[in-house]
Amino acid sequence: MIKTPKESLTVLTDIVLPGETNPLGNLFGGELLARMDRACSIAAQRHSHRIVVTASVNHVAFNKAVPVGSVVSIEAKVSRAFNSSMEVYVDVWIEDRESQERTKVNEGIYTFVAVDHTGMPIKVPAIKPETALEKERFDGALRRKQLSLILSGKMKASEATELKALFV
Repeated sequence: MIKTPKESLTVLTDIVLPGETNPLGNLFGGELLARMDRACSIAAQRHSHRIVVTASVNHVAFNKAVPVGSVVSIEAKVSRAFNSSMEVYVDVWIEDRESQERTKVNEGIYTFVAVDHTGMPIKVPAIKPETALEKERFDGALRRKQLSLILSGKMKASEATELKALFV
């Protein structure tokens, strides 16, 4: 079975309350990470129809503070599926109270593994990107995975064909 990224799309929308902010009145980074993890987890579950566990947080960029009172929308969808793992890309947006204009403030890339009821990894469906952005993220996912495997010592740099192709 082949699925599309939009089938896993998850949007969590919430408001930033005073108890979730630092002394500057901005959302705690850890609170934002937890919200992002939940959205990514739901997206991975929707793709795999399985229990999923967070394997890694590969990238998070806190590009702009999220002030108290902000309406925050966290949009996550699977960007690529491997054997039992899935890369999930997440974008964080805030809405202007008056104009309703949306601004992207943060993004992240998470990896989840689908598991059975005993916690053993289980195969997930393949994915076929449709939009230009989905294709860009899909293509980049293999390079990101290879880099992660090299850094963790699980792959030799000479075996990372996708990464090597960038430098030839």
